[in-house]
Parts: sequence; C-alpha cells; structure tokens
Amino acid sequence: MDAALADHVRAASADARRHARAYRAPSGKDALPWSVIETFDARVRGNLARDPRIEDERDRVLIAAVKLAETPLEEGDESIAEARAHLVDAIDYLEQAVLRFGLVNREGAKAGLGTYGQPVGSRD
Repeated sequence: MDAALADHVRAASADARRHARAYRAPSGKDALPWSVIETFDARVRGNLARDPRIEDERDRVLIAAVKLAETPLEEGDESIAEARAHLVDAIDYLEQAVLRFGLVNREGAKAGLGTYGQPVGSRD
C-alpha cells in the first residue's frame, strides 16, 4: 500500500507539469526552475529520507527548466516544444524515482504521511 505521501508526490508532479506547459518565454524566465519544483520542495522533499537518486532527478528537473527558459524564441516553436517535452519527461522521472525509491522520514511520519521508513510507493 502506498504511503499517503504518494498523493502529495502525484499532486506536486501534476503542478510541475502545469507550470512547464504554461510557460511562455521570455516572461518569468528566472523564476521557471523554482516554480516547477516549488510544490515538490514544499510538500514532498522534507518528508522523504534523503536519497541521491531522487536528488539527481530533482537536479535534472532544474536543469531542464533552465534549458527551456533559456531556449531562444528565434530557434522556433519546434525547439521550444522539444525543451518543454524534455522538462515534462524530467518531471515524470522525478515522480517515478520518488514513488520507487522514496522512504517516509521522521517528519513525514509525524505529519501522518506514512510510517517511518515506509516506501512512498510500490517498488515495481
């Protein structure tokens, strides 16, 4: 059975994908990377046991968001769509990593998001 934290992971991922799809250059260029991971950091990250695989995927999301934000409009819609798709893929991989490798930490257990050490999602 999934920990209650899994619902927060899915909601944070959906929020991140909405930010990625709604982004229109050049407005909010500097804020995009942080807005994409804001919900994840606020609702999920502090309730997970640290795992380098999850942190690596979070970093991939930030890097993909920067690439989207820095894709010049002159490169055309196809380049922007490709960068956006890369960001959405990175968000999906972060979600999968948390659901597969994440463990509820003491803070998450105190918040009622699962028991300490419980896997966030199924390991399959």
